[in-house]
Amino acid sequence: MSENIIIKFGSKVRKEREKRGYSQEDFAELVGAHRTYIGMIERAEKNITLKNIEKIAKALNITVSKLLELDK
Repeated sequence: MSENIIIKFGSKVRKEREKRGYSQEDFAELVGAHRTYIGMIERAEKNITLKNIEKIAKALNITVSKLLELDK
């Protein structure tokens, strides 16, 4: 189950990033992270912290709760 949530979260980040037209590199700069870190999140290779979830939500201009809506 924990693997599933990481996959869903990574997919949601990718979908929201692409919807806004950001490359991984541009998005990473907005988040304050390295491009490879964003790629690892999107490929479900990283289990990230709440602080980084908050940074990603802020960069996407959505709430943390909206970002965590994974079943939609």
